[in-house]
Amino acid sequence: MPGRRRRTRPRATALGLGLALLLATVPGCGGHPQARPEPAPPRGSGSGATPSATASTTPAGDASPFWVDPRSDAARQVAAWEAAGRTGDAQVLRRIADRPMALWVPGDDPGPEIRRTAQAAHAAGRTLLLTAYNIPYRDCGQHSAGGAVDAGAYRGWIGAVADNIGRQKTMVVLEPDAVPHLVDGCTQAERRQERFQLLSEAVDRLKRNRETKVYIDAGNPAWVKDTGKLVDALYQAGLDRADGFSLNVSNFQSDADTRAYGAELSRAAKGKHFVIDTSRNGAGPLPGHGQEAWCNPPGRALGTPPTDATGDPLVDAYLWIKRPGESDGPCRGGPQAGRWWPDYALGLARRSKEE
Repeated sequence: MPGRRRRTRPRATALGLGLALLLATVPGCGGHPQARPEPAPPRGSGSGATPSATASTTPAGDASPFWVDPRSDAARQVAAWEAAGRTGDAQVLRRIADRPMALWVPGDDPGPEIRRTAQAAHAAGRTLLLTAYNIPYRDCGQHSAGGAVDAGAYRGWIGAVADNIGRQKTMVVLEPDAVPHLVDGCTQAERRQERFQLLSEAVDRLKRNRETKVYIDAGNPAWVKDTGKLVDALYQAGLDRADGFSLNVSNFQSDADTRAYGAELSRAAKGKHFVIDTSRNGAGPLPGHGQEAWCNPPGRALGTPPTDATGDPLVDAYLWIKRPGESDGPCRGGPQAGRWWPDYALGLARRSKEE
């Protein structure tokens, strides 16, 4: 199954001015074999060159309506490199650090991180981006195994997510891979109905917040080819009450291919809109590597910066859902899934079209 995988999020620690930061893990994902992020627990305020926890680092003149986290691993790496005199590399890495990226909601206690980011986004007058990735039997027990222990735990978790979002303007990408895994046969038969029910309930719970938009994940163009079957599954998961669906999460499919695939899904879904993860698709997918194309592929680049000005009436936003610089897993010299990998991040930034 072509695709993405998730990441297990690490924590970043700042040591102080003049010292290098010890950076740990964060999440990642992509179209089926990919590692997605295990949402990181709340981070400490740090010290030295670590950016403020509440200020937004959105560059002046940036038209994106989404909030930029000044405590991301990329921002911390910029501070560390500047302190160490690597000012050139730090400036290039700002192509990631100064952009809004989705927070992968922690799977244990979502409250502290959501409150921190929601308060900061509200103060900045920006929209918060969240990824909910905690469905039971996540990733069919494969690379990104985990999630809530059972249906009851998931209901409690998604309720806590919604409660802590409250009235903050927010976009939620709901459960990457969960629906495509129902379509491709990866999810066990005895778990199918429960998953549909949990996803449908999650849509309803999140949509009780008037300022929350919900997009159910639908994989990527290289994954499920039977779009009719996929749309049927999306509707069973609550698409009729959601704002739309998400595509290309943690994958590398081009904007053009993803828009075309999304338009095909939209036609079968009564005109539903969609969002596209453009975080690492600037050079498209790695050709000729089959199942391994998703895992830390070399030569890739940052894609279209996050924006809601897409020029396509069906595409509500280009988003950075996968956080660029987080490893897909221990392949091609990478660290464990979800861990921050400065060299890979720098390569993505250097190869981006942004000057």
